Amino acid sequence: MADDIETSFQAAIDADKINGAVICASDTEGRFIYNQALGQRTLLSGEKRPQRLDDVLFLASATKLITTIAALQCVEDGLLTLTGDLSSIVPELAAKQVITGFSDDGETPLLEPADGPITLEMLLTHSSGVSYHFVNPHVARWREKFAPPKDDEKLSVEELFSYPLIFQPGAGWMYSPGLDWAGRVVERVTGLTLGERMQQRIFEPLGITDAQFYPATREDLRARLVDLNPDDPSALGRAVLSGGGDMNKRTRGDFGGHGLFLPGIDYAKVLHSLLASDGKLLKPTTVDDMFQHHLSPQATAGQQAALASPMGVFFRVGIDLETKMGHGLGGLLTLQDIDGWYGERTLTWGGGTTLAWFIDRKNGLCGVGAIQAALPVDDGLMASLKQTFRRDIYRKYATWKEQQQVL
Repeated sequence: MADDIETSFQAAIDADKINGAVICASDTEGRFIYNQALGQRTLLSGEKRPQRLDDVLFLASATKLITTIAALQCVEDGLLTLTGDLSSIVPELAAKQVITGFSDDGETPLLEPADGPITLEMLLTHSSGVSYHFVNPHVARWREKFAPPKDDEKLSVEELFSYPLIFQPGAGWMYSPGLDWAGRVVERVTGLTLGERMQQRIFEPLGITDAQFYPATREDLRARLVDLNPDDPSALGRAVLSGGGDMNKRTRGDFGGHGLFLPGIDYAKVLHSLLASDGKLLKPTTVDDMFQHHLSPQATAGQQAALASPMGVFFRVGIDLETKMGHGLGGLLTLQDIDGWYGERTLTWGGGTTLAWFIDRKNGLCGVGAIQAALPVDDGLMASLKQTFRRDIYRKYATWKEQQQVL
């Protein structure tokens, strides 16, 4: 497959592997801008319309960065600290024990008390010990036995993620619903829903009016909702979640780890605000802190093991295992330059199998690529297209800079 965005993505569209894509990137000064809407989206009626930059996307785990910003604003406001004990705010977390396995007959979970408190920093960096059921066999077994999913049951963050911890707080790393819990922390200290808080402190300062947590019920948004199509009539984000939809189908309330709908062009505004450190969302010192490695030595070892594991390809978001990596506040953090690509301390993550974003302050570039996959989802192709986006944006930026020098 060709490694430029236009050729690669058009070939996937022509092969009916994807319906389209929204790709937005810019440099720190806002002089280099690459905004492209490719392909088409399909309405519930079956009518096809050209993809637009302001079409509303299901962000999936790209929601996590925006929740991180909301939590850090609470730190700046003096409502929270990064390293303080959260027990009084979310006693449900303080009550959790660590699961180490099951009895020989497989019936009784083996639990031990947590040896320390969970902090906001741990929730933001996946080092608190909370876990998704699909990344840990002990939690999967616990869920099957004690909290099996029920049809049409809608659960809050506390109810859905009632699982035990999988390691002592701060002593490991595993991709987790820590940002869902962080969203609840924000709600409890502000007295607002997470969506209301984000609207006031993140979206309004950036002139964003088209954000809503699942379910997206605003009629003006639904008319532009990519996921509202014959293959996903409930807008569960099935293509983004690689064919599933339970993550939204079973939730009640605003989930800071995955639940936001937002146009790609607006997500790019969030990325650029952090890249430029323009003070609209966070103080420059707070932004600087986002791009620092925030894991303890034990958690760092846990992250390195996870990156090298069979699931590591998902946690590395396109970066080779040989590259030095850590975790900042909001995403994976490169700890060295990558030739011709990410600079040291680039922050990056994604959403489901179809969305990728990065902020590279050293090279002065940020971007988001959102693929509108067709069902059934070709996961290998999605990974290839995301990598084409990540790499080709740098080539386009380099070409643009060369042209500026000539001018």
